[in-house]
Amino acid sequence: MTENELHYLLALQKVEGVGDIIAKKLLTHCGSAEAIFKAKEDQLTAIDGIGKILVKRLKDKTIFVQAEKELQFIQENNIQISFFKEENYPERLKHCIDSPILVFTSGNIDFKKKRIISIVGTRQITSYGIDFCKTLISDLAPLDPVIVSGFAYGVDIAAHQVAMENNLQTIGVLAHGLNQIYPKMHKKYMSKMEQNGGFMTDFWSTSNPDRENFIKRNRIVAGISEATIVIESADKGGSLITANMANDYNRDVFAVPGRTSDKYSQGCNDLIKSQRAHLLTGAGDLIYMLNWDIENKERPIQKQLFVTLEEDEQLVFDFLQKNGKEQMDLVALHCDLPIFKLSSLLLSMELKGAIRPLPGKMFEII
Repeated sequence: MTENELHYLLALQKVEGVGDIIAKKLLTHCGSAEAIFKAKEDQLTAIDGIGKILVKRLKDKTIFVQAEKELQFIQENNIQISFFKEENYPERLKHCIDSPILVFTSGNIDFKKKRIISIVGTRQITSYGIDFCKTLISDLAPLDPVIVSGFAYGVDIAAHQVAMENNLQTIGVLAHGLNQIYPKMHKKYMSKMEQNGGFMTDFWSTSNPDRENFIKRNRIVAGISEATIVIESADKGGSLITANMANDYNRDVFAVPGRTSDKYSQGCNDLIKSQRAHLLTGAGDLIYMLNWDIENKERPIQKQLFVTLEEDEQLVFDFLQKNGKEQMDLVALHCDLPIFKLSSLLLSMELKGAIRPLPGKMFEII
């Protein structure tokens, strides 16, 4: 994308009444942002949903002054740009009808990684939520997923921190421009996050972290990932909005169950009860539901000479040793283990080098 085209795209974003959906419609009909501004009035009004008032706003020259200032900020601060029609734009986000036409990023983000999950939840995270977050991400670390969250208090920053501790790429989606950070006390994490991951937003440098921006931000958190995980949430909150958006985008949603008396488990329990989320008890559930091919991970597992297995793991190992290759459902049936528990056991045994997965959800001992 040339500097000239970026200038016109930025100007298009500042036209009152032109959101991402209208902008995409105009770009589709006219071919480029520059062509939109140079098109005749009758050409524009012939497009469904484009009236004379909007056409008049497209002729406002002051929007180019604003666009020029933002372009200067982008260039001076080495901000990377992803346009929704180009290859460097996040693939899953591209398929969301209301995804932004431009995404601004800083750091070292690799959008080509396929395993991207979003982790969201309450800002009032409990010790239960912290422990689950640590265990989940640590168990998923051998599969090298990208961890996305909103860089806010609570679950968000906990997810980012654990991702960094496990050397995983992590992306903070912001509700404001890249000229600032909110909350300010999280500024200390910026440098490390940008080494392997970074920040992304669709807001200009003139935008502040206003309340409505967080809801708009959530569509990126939901749309960019393969699945959204709600670790803890009260019966109302931004994480539930993100979960609903993910469902609207036909993404998988997972929720961590909690006691009925726990305030910050009510939202998760309701998601599970209303079948708007899969129940999540550990990394194995996620791997099973997303059908991740563990054989393709970058760090291959080698069989250890001496493997220490837990009691249930030994039960599964003995069954596979006796019967050879077997499907997961049959292993669960003959070993009298629920699927959610077996999936966690199989992952643990694979990481120990005792078994390996095969196509068709089959497993065998190594």
